[in-house]
Amino acid sequence: MAKESKEVGSSKFSYQKFFVYLFLISGSLISLFPFYYMFVMATRLNREINQVPPPFAPGANLVENFQKVLSSIDFFGAMWNSFIVASSVTVGTLFLCSLAGYTFAKLDFKGKNILFALILVTMMVPPQLGLIPQYYIITALGWLNDFRAIIVPGLINAFGIFWMRQYISSSVPDEIIEAARIDGCSHFRIYWNISVPMILPAFATLGIIVFMHVWNDFLWPLVVLRDPTMHTLQVALRALNDARQMDYGMIMSGTFWATVPLIIVFLLFNRLFIQSLSEGAVKS
Repeated sequence: MAKESKEVGSSKFSYQKFFVYLFLISGSLISLFPFYYMFVMATRLNREINQVPPPFAPGANLVENFQKVLSSIDFFGAMWNSFIVASSVTVGTLFLCSLAGYTFAKLDFKGKNILFALILVTMMVPPQLGLIPQYYIITALGWLNDFRAIIVPGLINAFGIFWMRQYISSSVPDEIIEAARIDGCSHFRIYWNISVPMILPAFATLGIIVFMHVWNDFLWPLVVLRDPTMHTLQVALRALNDARQMDYGMIMSGTFWATVPLIIVFLLFNRLFIQSLSEGAVKS
C-alpha cells in the first residue's frame, strides 16, 4: 500500500514537472518569436515580405539587405558612437549608484530616510517632463552636438540607487563593516575593498539594464545631437525609413544587427544576472 502511494505521488510530481517545463518552453518560444521573425524579414526582399501568407523561414538576402543599410547610413560609425555613450553611462552609473546605495544602506546621517524617499518619488515622474528644462541646461553649458549632453545626465538614476541600496543592505553584513572600521578603514575603502566584491551580481544586473536603456534611447539623442557624424545607432536607423517606399528587409536588417551587441552583453553577464535574482529570491 505504501509502495502504491509512493508511485502515485511520484507520478503526480512528474506530471507537475512536465507542465511546468511545458509552460516555460512555451513562454520562451513566444518571447523569442519576434526576434526570430525580425531575422526572417532581414533575410527577405520586400516583395517576399508582403506575400500572403508571409514567409516564416529565413531567406537568402541577409547580406544584400545589410549592404543596403551600409549604403544608406554610417552604420558602424553610429554603432561606435552608441558603444561609447552606453559604456560611459554604464560605468559611471555603476560607480555613483553603488556609492550612493552604500551610503543609504550602511551610513547613518540626519534626514537619510527623507532624502531616500524623495529619490524614490522621482521614479514616478515621466522623463519626458524634464526634456525642455534639461535641454535649456545643456544649451547653456554649450554641450549641444556633444556626447557629454547624453553621458552626464545619465550617470545616476533613482532606480540604480534604490537597487544598490536594497542589495547592499541584504548582502553586506554590518559585522564586517564594523570590524573594518575598528581596523581603521575609511568609508571609501570599506566600500571599495569590502562592499564592491560582494555585490558583483548587482553590478551585472544594473549594468545590463542601464546599457540596454542607453543603447535603445532615441528621443534625447535625437534632440541634442544634430550632427549626423555624432548620431547614435537608434537615431541613424531612423534614416532608413523612406517616406516614398518602405524597404522592410533593409530596415529589419539594420534593426537586427543593432540588437546583436545587446545579446552579446547579456550572454557575457547572464550568470551574474541570474545569481543576483536568485539571491534576492532566497533572501526575501
